[in-house]
Amino acid sequence: MFSLRDKHLADEIVSRIAQERVHLRFMHVCGTHQDTLVKHGLDTLLQRCGVVIGQGPGCPVCVTTPREIEEAIVLASKGRTIASFGDMIRVPGVRSSLQLMKTEGCDVRTVYSIEDAVGLAEKQPEKEVVFMAVGFETTSPTTASVLLQNPPLNFSVLCCHRVIPPALQAILEMGEIKIDGFIEPGHVSTIIGVRPYEFISEQYHVPQVIAGFEPLDLLMAVWMLVRQIQQGKSIVENEYTRAVKPQGNQKAQEILSQVFEPVDMKWRGFPMIPQSGLRLRKKYEAYDARKKYEDDLRSVEKEVFSEPTGCLCGEVLRGLISSRHCPLFGHECTPQNPIGPCMVSSEGSCQIEYLYTKK
Repeated sequence: MFSLRDKHLADEIVSRIAQERVHLRFMHVCGTHQDTLVKHGLDTLLQRCGVVIGQGPGCPVCVTTPREIEEAIVLASKGRTIASFGDMIRVPGVRSSLQLMKTEGCDVRTVYSIEDAVGLAEKQPEKEVVFMAVGFETTSPTTASVLLQNPPLNFSVLCCHRVIPPALQAILEMGEIKIDGFIEPGHVSTIIGVRPYEFISEQYHVPQVIAGFEPLDLLMAVWMLVRQIQQGKSIVENEYTRAVKPQGNQKAQEILSQVFEPVDMKWRGFPMIPQSGLRLRKKYEAYDARKKYEDDLRSVEKEVFSEPTGCLCGEVLRGLISSRHCPLFGHECTPQNPIGPCMVSSEGSCQIEYLYTKK
């Protein structure tokens, strides 16, 4: 887990946290952070020091709503080629999944990037290829970059991209749980920088630390949050200075602004979150699958979708419960037979918990 030097440093950080005798609850919004916490036993170690860290809506596959999955399923049933990442294809919808649609003869492809999906469209001009684009600010610049290159017109995007800061505000506004500090995602922050988080600390007086993904990064982020609280501060600190610049990646921000505009959007387990999603600007609507196949998707617009019976992914994503508090966890719901997306995605809290701790 640690080199000898890193172990001494980790022990020193943990000792300092323990000496403060705190009782604090932090939230992170990143599947990779959750993996590091559970894989290395940091969650248990920090609980002994009075710090509980929960995962919020930091898994892009998990927060994608049943409606969006049903949109992709409808398009597949209408003969379109649907391309997306492997985790997304396995997520159960209300009546089916993209994976099941594939077994029934629909053209559903697992791809590793949007460029792979464009390649499918170029090689098969007689087919309509729809890329189901999920992800936060880390992946949306790639989608924007591809659309700026004028891909073939038999290619389109079912845009499910979301942005992180409004979700943090929504969690605080809902007031369901007390959050003493946020650990912000390093990958997202390499794109957006530090400033987009500042309103959280200013308006809600919640300390924040942008963190990297090594065990020491997370331990240091916790210590920085504890130190802020002990000093009565509420600011955004950047622990991940080796990758995150204060201004972020301005080129990526420019292309995002050029291709997308913000839109109100639902997240799984949440009500509508203002300005938390991205949609293609009018200039690029020829590549917007919702515009292109508007008639096919009318039936989905009218439906009301609910979560799978017994699944508590929504509560997990809002930080209200841990995965083990879901009655389906490890019994009806396993990685081999997932009921909800938190057990499907490699960034989902339930799959991570099952992988490292389920006996």
